[in-house]
Amino acid sequence: MKVLAFGTSNNRQSINRSLAGYAAGLVEGASVEILDINDYEMPIFSDEREQELGQPPQALAFSQKIAEADALVVSFAEHNGSYTAAYKNLFDWVSRIDRAVFQDKPVVYLATSPGPGGAAGVLAAAVGSAAHFGARLIASLSVPRFQNNFDSQAGHMTNPSLLAELKQAMQLLNQATA
Repeated sequence: MKVLAFGTSNNRQSINRSLAGYAAGLVEGASVEILDINDYEMPIFSDEREQELGQPPQALAFSQKIAEADALVVSFAEHNGSYTAAYKNLFDWVSRIDRAVFQDKPVVYLATSPGPGGAAGVLAAAVGSAAHFGARLIASLSVPRFQNNFDSQAGHMTNPSLLAELKQAMQLLNQATA
């Protein structure tokens, strides 16, 4: 099984990309590909730009990566209570290729932040709209206070209860692709 993982932050040291990659690595026997959304940067979406440019190669490549995956792990970063501008722009472009952006793949949604909210607001928005964009949502989990619950140096979750929830979500994802 091929699992595609990415964080929705364009921060080069993205804690969301770290969380998504770690979580995907918990799927037994999976081949994991971790994307950096910085590799898919495009002009800000507008109808006029779409008419002028057509579909940018980055949007087509991102959509193709989703098509090649059996399952997805997405970890949402939150900027001012909503999606990051970098992710929203990528999502807008890709949704013009196929409104079912996630192509009916099984998906686990995660979110984290340095603070106590764990990006729960943006996670709730993503969960609420998942079915509208072709995501077969298997599970979701918010991880508050990332630095207190994840050892970035060692690359693993340190909070036993969050780790148990994360492992359960990844097991459900594995079962959804069987």
